[in-house]
Amino acid sequence: MRLIAAADRRWAIGKKGNLLVSIPDDQRLFRQETLGKVVVMGRKTLQSLPGGQPLYGRTTIVLSRDPEFSVKGAQVARSMEEALKILQTYPSDDIYVAGGQEIYEEFLPYCDTAQITWIDYEYDADTYLPDLDKDEEWEMTGQSEEQTYFNLCYEFRIYKRKTIVR
Repeated sequence: MRLIAAADRRWAIGKKGNLLVSIPDDQRLFRQETLGKVVVMGRKTLQSLPGGQPLYGRTTIVLSRDPEFSVKGAQVARSMEEALKILQTYPSDDIYVAGGQEIYEEFLPYCDTAQITWIDYEYDADTYLPDLDKDEEWEMTGQSEEQTYFNLCYEFRIYKRKTIVR
């Protein structure tokens, strides 16, 4: 299972239900990596997408404790246990955890790879990822050259869990 996210220097990922910044190359990478795969997200993340609808060309699993919540084109899991049971039917390498904060925190122990667009900036934010640079279980195994989008510098990083997740 993989985690995919864009985070700033403090590992911030969003504010008031929105991404901190929209970088076209990051969006392109997300689309390229997740197309034809399984994307796991929380209800609030789904509702932040265009039209509040699942992304085209992906199998979408949405976690929501709200018993009334349903959305066309996605499977809704009411608990972590239910989500993990659904995900067992898919190859682990085809599963991408796509947020928000609570979903990232819950699924991180099940992930073996994290694809991070690391933004060299500090935003005003209210949601964060765990800092993988400070987590002894994780190591950065790859990073792109520095990229720029207007005056914003960023890079693509790959983190791998040092111990195999079972």
